[in-house]
Amino acid sequence: VQLVESGGDSVQSGGSLRLSCAASGFTFSSYYMGWFRRVPGKEREGVATIVSGGRIAYANSVKGRFTISQDTAKNMLYLQMNSLLPEDTAMYYCAADRIDWWLLPRYTYWGQGTQVTVSS
Repeated sequence: VQLVESGGDSVQSGGSLRLSCAASGFTFSSYYMGWFRRVPGKEREGVATIVSGGRIAYANSVKGRFTISQDTAKNMLYLQMNSLLPEDTAMYYCAADRIDWWLLPRYTYWGQGTQVTVSS
């Protein structure tokens, strides 16, 4: 299993970014996929998770601003982030598992992360 994130950048508050995660080595449509983030010194937190078939979950802090989606034909996971806030600054990780951990950071497979920095 390989997960490779991209799309992180430095933006100003109110801006937008789209993160991508390229997945390989497993049957993408059979796995629960998610985006998580971590700030140094804090626990990794769930941002949004999805499974083919429609189950989607968002952290309360990002509802209405972030949208998770996937393209099963391309084995790609996306996170569209709008109205970014300084508190969204973190390393963002893509994760995958065959178990539905919802927003808990207990997924088995993880990417290396992509940095998002939002300045005020």
